[in-house]
Amino acid sequence: MSALPEPVRKAELHAYVDGQLDPARRREVEAYLAQNADAAARVAAYSRQKAALRALLDPVLDEALPKGLKPPGATRRNVHAAWAVAAAVLLALGGVLGWQARALVADPAVSQRAVADQAVIAHAVFTPQRRHPVEVGANEEAHLVRWLSKVLGAPLRAPHLGDLGYSLVGGRLLSAPNGPAAQFMYENAEKRRLTLYVVNDPSWKGKAEFRFAEQRGISVFYWIDGSLGYALTAELPRPALLAIADAVHGQLER
Repeated sequence: MSALPEPVRKAELHAYVDGQLDPARRREVEAYLAQNADAAARVAAYSRQKAALRALLDPVLDEALPKGLKPPGATRRNVHAAWAVAAAVLLALGGVLGWQARALVADPAVSQRAVADQAVIAHAVFTPQRRHPVEVGANEEAHLVRWLSKVLGAPLRAPHLGDLGYSLVGGRLLSAPNGPAAQFMYENAEKRRLTLYVVNDPSWKGKAEFRFAEQRGISVFYWIDGSLGYALTAELPRPALLAIADAVHGQLER
């Protein structure tokens, strides 16, 4: 009599997405996913997260070193040190965008694009979550807005998108390379989610009009209004997201 397969753990779902299971266990996990719709949906979400993060962060590997920095010789000590540094960076998602963030003050265009990159990463990480997508729910909207406004040091608002079919799920506090950030999450009747990411930088002045970016099916419209940078992100085609971005911009415009 053959032994029953071991129960599939959450860590193994991550390992399955990363291609780290041996062939036998991979077949067992695939059989499990074929019979478990919730687990299959979770694996699909993990795959989308991985694709979005890779699309955003792979280009950083090809960037040239700043002038004045030279790569050291490949000794055993500095190879081990490099691995340690890499591990530390991977453990802190807020730090992986350091190359983009190095010019936040000097170049407004870079500032805007950095906001978009951060927003897409936060969107990819948190929108697949079903049990804990936000820290504070929509039932405490007033408290949520007051709290995030206080932490960011600027008056924030959560736009109302009911006319467009989206209701507020809630929001959370995030860490950005240059300080705190806020994320408001919305959901429609089909469980499709979009997020509004906000950062505050007192060095920014004036306004910057909409810009658009897309990373493997994730679309983002981003702009700057005064000291606040906004990014509206969703897995929607550009025209559909533009209509929502216009509504959001209209409600937030000072």
